[in-house]
Amino acid sequence: MSPIRRIAHLDMDAFFASVELLRYPQLKGLPVVIGGGQRTVDEMLRDRFADRPLAKIPPEAFPLLKDYVGRGVITTATYPARQFGVGSAMGMMKAARLCPQAIVLPVDFDEVRKYSRGFKAIIRDIAPLVEDRGVDEVYIDFTEVPGGQREGGRVLARLIQKAIHDSTALTCSIGVAPNKLIAKMASEFNKPNGISIVHEQDVQTKIWPLPVRKINGIGPKSEVKLHKLHLHTIGDIAAQSAQWLIDNFGQAYGAWMHDAAWGRDDRPVVTESEPVSMSRETTFDRDLHAVRDRQELGAIFTDLCTRVAEDLQRTGYVGRTIGIKLRFDDFQTATRDLTLDDHTADPAIIRRAAGQCLKRVDLGRKLRLLGVRVGKLAKAGELPAPAATPAAPHVAEQTLDLFPGP
Repeated sequence: MSPIRRIAHLDMDAFFASVELLRYPQLKGLPVVIGGGQRTVDEMLRDRFADRPLAKIPPEAFPLLKDYVGRGVITTATYPARQFGVGSAMGMMKAARLCPQAIVLPVDFDEVRKYSRGFKAIIRDIAPLVEDRGVDEVYIDFTEVPGGQREGGRVLARLIQKAIHDSTALTCSIGVAPNKLIAKMASEFNKPNGISIVHEQDVQTKIWPLPVRKINGIGPKSEVKLHKLHLHTIGDIAAQSAQWLIDNFGQAYGAWMHDAAWGRDDRPVVTESEPVSMSRETTFDRDLHAVRDRQELGAIFTDLCTRVAEDLQRTGYVGRTIGIKLRFDDFQTATRDLTLDDHTADPAIIRRAAGQCLKRVDLGRKLRLLGVRVGKLAKAGELPAPAATPAAPHVAEQTLDLFPGP
């Protein structure tokens, strides 16, 4: 008899904030938000408190959210901050109105990536079938792993939780269910540091009462439409026929919605997946003008191109389609791209192609966001050598030509 399918979704608890609390344990239990601009907090505090370690700096010395000025967004917040309605992707200025007393710290991406690699390596040592879903979450196939069936997967989940905490001092929440769809919902049931087990027969009691947005794949627009149709819970969707949902939401989406409401999902845990594209973007603390701030924009754009190239080189990819993304001060977004004859991971070539894309955009308005993307990726070692082309100019030489004057 085949074992019952058991899939886990593991989500690190307030991951970015938790990593910071390892550096500053004196902030535990306090409202803390992570986000904003460049990382200068450590340097400032080290200068002021050069006579003591970081863990001994008094909490009252840290910057507060009420004093933040800029257009940054929150990456994450500690649970004490969330009690005030503060959450990820919220603008920092809005969050300051909700929780002005919160301490604000910038993201340390290097440290976050280090801990991300660490907790995923721990999981793979215990349960090797792991699907990476981002810096702080994974799916794990428990089905054939020793202990993966015991208590519905709770025994193995507890082992993984303990191994991660013993190694990193970080906590995570795990949902175990018959499939990825339900497991992701279950991982939110008992946060932080919780384990939730859902069996197939639990769908009506544990899943149907949840709001429709709890289904991963139902976004805000679909939620509005569902509410207009008087469908507010997952159970309300399940009560409709598949044909009725297809009539109202289209063939593919309606049929999927019906399956999701009934807890049906046969997607496998994918241990390796090829990236479609790689990108880098940044939101400015103030709006920048293409002419008046040309030098600053040029330097930022060159840096984005260089960082994308470094990402490609580090992971062994090259790409053919170079694209840009601009968001203006009125929040309208423009994208442009072009496809090269040959794949590349050269920052100068990427920079030159991105500059050509930029010439196809009206730069009369101020900018609040700038991004660079490389698509149509391939593994660098799996392509034939390109035909000889003239050497590209050094990336730094083009910086001032990027945003030309009138």
